[in-house]
Amino acid sequence: MSIVAINARNQFKGIIKHIIDGPVVSEVEVETPGGIVTSVITTSSLKQLDLHVGSEVLAVVKSTEVALAKLL
Repeated sequence: MSIVAINARNQFKGIIKHIIDGPVVSEVEVETPGGIVTSVITTSSLKQLDLHVGSEVLAVVKSTEVALAKLL
Protein backbone atom coordinates (compact mmCIF):
# COMPACT_ATOMS: atom_id res chain seq x y z
CA MET A 1 0.00 0.00 0.00
CA SER A 2 1.25 3.49 -0.76
CA ILE A 3 0.02 6.98 0.14
CA VAL A 4 -1.72 8.68 -2.79
CA ALA A 5 -2.52 11.95 -0.97
CA ILE A 6 -2.50 13.32 2.56
CA ASN A 7 -3.74 16.59 4.05
CA ALA A 8 -0.84 17.05 6.49
CA ARG A 9 1.66 19.55 5.09
CA ASN A 10 4.52 19.00 7.52
CA GLN A 11 6.28 15.94 6.16
CA PHE A 12 9.86 14.89 6.79
CA LYS A 13 11.47 12.06 4.84
CA GLY A 14 14.12 10.22 6.80
CA ILE A 15 15.76 7.03 8.00
CA ILE A 16 15.07 5.33 11.34
CA LYS A 17 18.24 5.59 13.42
CA HIS A 18 17.15 4.29 16.84
CA ILE A 19 14.19 2.44 18.37
CA ILE A 20 13.40 2.00 22.05
CA ASP A 21 10.95 -0.90 22.27
CA GLY A 22 8.36 -0.85 25.01
CA PRO A 23 5.60 -3.28 25.95
CA VAL A 24 2.84 -0.88 24.82
CA VAL A 25 4.52 2.08 23.09
CA SER A 26 7.88 2.48 21.38
CA GLU A 27 10.04 5.54 20.71
CA VAL A 28 11.36 5.90 17.16
CA GLU A 29 14.10 8.38 16.21
CA VAL A 30 14.13 9.42 12.55
CA GLU A 31 17.08 11.27 11.03
CA THR A 32 15.88 13.89 8.54
CA PRO A 33 17.82 16.54 6.60
CA GLY A 34 16.69 19.05 9.27
CA GLY A 35 17.63 16.94 12.27
CA ILE A 36 16.15 14.20 14.44
CA VAL A 37 12.37 13.76 14.67
CA THR A 38 11.14 11.51 17.49
CA SER A 39 7.82 9.68 17.35
CA VAL A 40 6.08 7.64 20.02
CA ILE A 41 3.88 4.97 18.43
CA THR A 42 2.23 1.81 19.67
CA THR A 43 4.48 -1.22 19.63
CA SER A 44 1.81 -3.08 17.67
CA SER A 45 2.00 -0.40 14.92
CA LEU A 46 5.78 -0.69 14.93
CA LYS A 47 5.45 -4.42 14.25
CA GLN A 48 2.57 -4.09 11.74
CA LEU A 49 4.56 -1.54 9.71
CA ASP A 50 7.67 -3.75 10.01
CA LEU A 51 9.75 -0.75 11.05
CA HIS A 52 13.39 -1.26 12.00
CA VAL A 53 16.64 0.70 12.12
CA GLY A 54 17.48 1.64 8.53
CA SER A 55 13.86 1.80 7.33
CA GLU A 56 13.04 4.79 5.13
CA VAL A 57 9.95 6.55 6.49
CA LEU A 58 7.89 9.69 6.13
CA ALA A 59 7.32 11.49 9.44
CA VAL A 60 4.01 13.33 9.13
CA VAL A 61 3.12 16.05 11.64
CA LYS A 62 -0.52 17.13 11.93
CA SER A 63 -1.20 19.75 14.54
CA THR A 64 -3.70 22.48 15.24
CA GLU A 65 -1.05 24.47 17.08
CA VAL A 66 2.57 25.14 16.24
CA ALA A 67 4.56 27.18 18.76
CA LEU A 68 7.37 29.45 17.55
CA ALA A 69 10.32 30.80 19.51
CA LYS A 70 12.49 33.72 18.35
CA LEU A 71 16.19 32.91 18.22
CA LEU A 72 18.86 35.40 19.24
